[in-house]
Amino acid sequence: MLRSIPGSDAEVGFMAAGAAMIAMGVRLARYRHLAADTVVRFSAQGVEMEDAYGSRVRLAWRHIEGIDVVDSRVPSPRTVIRADGTHIRTGTRKCVGVVGWGEYEISPRAPGWLISHLDRLPVDPVTGLPRLSIPLGVVDPLWEHGPMGDRVRRHRPDLPLPAGLSVGVGVEE
Repeated sequence: MLRSIPGSDAEVGFMAAGAAMIAMGVRLARYRHLAADTVVRFSAQGVEMEDAYGSRVRLAWRHIEGIDVVDSRVPSPRTVIRADGTHIRTGTRKCVGVVGWGEYEISPRAPGWLISHLDRLPVDPVTGLPRLSIPLGVVDPLWEHGPMGDRVRRHRPDLPLPAGLSVGVGVEE
């Protein structure tokens, strides 16, 4: 297809490289927009996260069961290293957050994949609440060592980082 474009191979190569850079820039801008519009709120009741679509997830302190690597569609610059040496690159899929049983509200603007994902979540037979996670690492990649970590430790000092999980900023080596 590129050979059908009039011009020298160098000109066509520059045009293809320029188009690829534009596409990457648009994708990066989209991810930055999602991260910038993601808000986490802490209260005496628990933790709440609102995303760029207007959807909300709430976990009451009493229903939070742990801190772990959780799924996220918003980028994070972290690499998580498990005890067995497995490196998990936490780009657009993984970051460290809180996990438990909670509530969610879906925005009418939410994408279809999110709605189908929430429909498949396990439900606690006692409370009827779905198993949810709040990826705190999306807002602050090193949240455990900052004000968000202080709040979690104040309300739930029994929730240390899982054994064998270390975190850091950087890329997988």
